[in-house]
Amino acid sequence: MSASTPEESRASDDVHTPDALLHSAPAGNVSAEDLVMASGRDVTPETLDWARRKMESEGPAAVERLLP
Repeated sequence: MSASTPEESRASDDVHTPDALLHSAPAGNVSAEDLVMASGRDVTPETLDWARRKMESEGPAAVERLLP
């Protein structure tokens, strides 16, 4: 029995999703805690204050700038 390679296991019509169709933000509102966690920081009073200020200045797009 031979092991298949990743190329062999892909279908011949394998299609990748274009970057423009990928979304990282949730459909609902993003909280300050969500923004802190997306930035990879610990949730503390200081980082929550940072996230609130960032959301006030950048709006909901703030999380989109952090996540690919």
